[in-house]
Amino acid sequence: MSGNVELLNDTLAAAKSEGRAALIAYLPAGFPTVDGGIAAIKAALDGGADVVEVGLPHSDPVLDGPVIQTADDIALRGGLKIADVMRTVREAHEATGKPILVMTYWNPIDRYGVERFTAELAEAGGAGCILPDLPVQESALWREHADKHGLATVFVVAPSSKDARLAEITAAGSGFVYAASLMGVTGTRESVGAQAEDLVRRTRATTSTPVCVGLGVSNAAQAAEVARFADGVIVGSAFVKRMLDAPDDAAGVEGVRALAADLAKGVRGQA
Repeated sequence: MSGNVELLNDTLAAAKSEGRAALIAYLPAGFPTVDGGIAAIKAALDGGADVVEVGLPHSDPVLDGPVIQTADDIALRGGLKIADVMRTVREAHEATGKPILVMTYWNPIDRYGVERFTAELAEAGGAGCILPDLPVQESALWREHADKHGLATVFVVAPSSKDARLAEITAAGSGFVYAASLMGVTGTRESVGAQAEDLVRRTRATTSTPVCVGLGVSNAAQAAEVARFADGVIVGSAFVKRMLDAPDDAAGVEGVRALAADLAKGVRGQA
C-alpha cells in the first residue's frame, strides 16, 4: 500500500489556491492516553487544521521545549509503543481524510527498522515523516524506502542554515520544508520575529516545495502574521498546553478544537 504524500501535496496546493497558508497542528501520540491523543488529533482536524503532525515521543527530544517534553513523558510513562503511533495515524486519517505525518527523531526508526517503519506508516495511511535530527547526507536509506512507500520526507531548516546548505536540504526533501522560526526549542513566544520571514525567503530561492513555519506560533494573530509570508503555519506547544491546562481530558479536547478554529481564522486573515 502506498502512503499519502500526494494527499499532502494536494492539501497544501488547495490552501495556496484559496490564497491562504495551511494550518498544521502538532500533537504527540499517547498523550494523555492513546485514545485521548487520537481524540485530540481528530478535534484539531475537525476544528480547522489542514494537516496534523503526530509526535512520536522520545526520551531525549532535542528540538522540543518543556511543554512538549512534559507531554512526551506522560506518553512514555503510559507505555506508548510505535504500534500505538501507527494506530493514531490510521484512526485520525480514516476519521477525517486529511494528511497525517509523524514527527520523530531518528533513533526510534533506526531501532525499529527503516523498511518496517515506512511500510507500516504507509499501510496506516500516513503521508510522511518530519525528521529533525536526520542529517541530509545520511538520509539515503530513509529516502529510498520513503519514496518506495509514497511518503514525504520533511527536513528542518533554521535561521543559521547557509544558502548552500538550504539548497542541499531542499533538494533532498519532499512534501514541505519545515522552517524553524528561530534558534532554540519549541514553545510559545510573544513574537515570531523577522528571522522567520528571511528564512522563508532564502529557502524559497532554492525550491518550489512549500515552506511552512513552526516554533513559537500560539494564537490567531501570530498565525496571521506568519501566514503572510509562509505556505503553512505549524502550531504544537499551544495545542499541548491546552491539554495540559484542562481540568479533564474532555475539556482538553474541546480546548484543542477551539484553538484550531481560532488559528484557522488566523491563516485566512479573519482573526
